[in-house]
Amino acid sequence: YTEAWDADKTSIHVMPDTPTILLAKANAANVSHKLYIQAWEDAKKKGYDMRADAIPIRSAKASRDIASEYKYKEAHEKQKGHYVGCKTAKEDPKLSWAAKVMLLTNDRLYKKAYNDSKTHIHIPVDAMSVQAAKECQTLVSDVDYRHYLHQWTCLPDQNDVIHARKAYDLQSDNVYKSDLEWLRGIGWLAEGSVDVVKAKKAQELLNERLYRTRPEQLKFTSVTDAPDVVQAKINAMQLSDV
Repeated sequence: YTEAWDADKTSIHVMPDTPTILLAKANAANVSHKLYIQAWEDAKKKGYDMRADAIPIRSAKASRDIASEYKYKEAHEKQKGHYVGCKTAKEDPKLSWAAKVMLLTNDRLYKKAYNDSKTHIHIPVDAMSVQAAKECQTLVSDVDYRHYLHQWTCLPDQNDVIHARKAYDLQSDNVYKSDLEWLRGIGWLAEGSVDVVKAKKAQELLNERLYRTRPEQLKFTSVTDAPDVVQAKINAMQLSDV
């Protein structure tokens, strides 16, 4: 019953020239960034066609020439009015004299020849000092002092290797004390055993606090009918005012 209706729901046909469809297409074209810059992209692909005698090119060249001539004559314009009347500085006696004084007082130029001569040192190869330095270097060289004979390897099942391992095990302190390390911490004695009671008695005998106990700390009671106590009571009754 509903098969025809379900088939009709899945087949929707919209006319492409409806006002709503046309308006949506126009809005999409208006907000499209690609279409907005399409003319600019097409112009960039065509390249530029600017002639050498174009007005902007001629204006730029003229501005460059004006700026170049101004920069070229800037130092000349600043020096106008400061000339001393000589064409060059060498013709001026004061300037030439100052230049000579500067050369005389320049310590770098004064020592230039000496510094250049220091860098040219020629020592013969067979000189006595060179030979002595080479021999000294050979004596103090660690490379020649530690001259290794050769590099060799031993197989693990050789007799000397097995014997060396056994000797190392006998001399090893870790192997020697391995049984002691295994037994450490596992010893235990009962509370009432002979060794424990003996240790407690020895501790009481060696206890300094129990050995030197003060008399006033001992617990004792005096006898009431001792002669000195009876005499003290009689004396107290005789001396009593009551």
